[in-house]
Amino acid sequence: MRIIVTGGAVIKDKHGRILMQRRSDYGNWGLPGGGMEAGESVEETMKREVLEETGLVVVECAIYAVYSGPRMQYRYPDGNEVVFVMFIFDARVDLENRIAADGATLLFHDKYNESLLLEFKHLEEIDISDISSVQRPLFEDLKNEVRGLMRT
Repeated sequence: MRIIVTGGAVIKDKHGRILMQRRSDYGNWGLPGGGMEAGESVEETMKREVLEETGLVVVECAIYAVYSGPRMQYRYPDGNEVVFVMFIFDARVDLENRIAADGATLLFHDKYNESLLLEFKHLEEIDISDISSVQRPLFEDLKNEVRGLMRT
């Protein structure tokens, strides 16, 4: 089984809503983020992935939590099994002139076609069953106000 290190970001707007991404690869919702490339730090990974998937530049960040262990096992549709080690950051970005008239949708043309939709949602609005299975523990912890750096 392969280990994949990822960096992801909790990005909030001025209303405390979290930026959610409907991913093109799984169709599920989750946080912007993705896999580490050789030679990157986890912070560099998160910043690159946020930029690629949202067009946003992270101006400030701090580690929020690290997820590892049995809850991070995943089986791809092709049958490959992996274990993720997920580094999640609280990230601050400049949202000036980046939100659509609906007040929730992030304006971004995704040249990589990774994001089907980018939308700010209140935690109470997020349906856990529609979250990527690997990120579900993170959203369960957010909803249950679980604290702590290392999560298994």
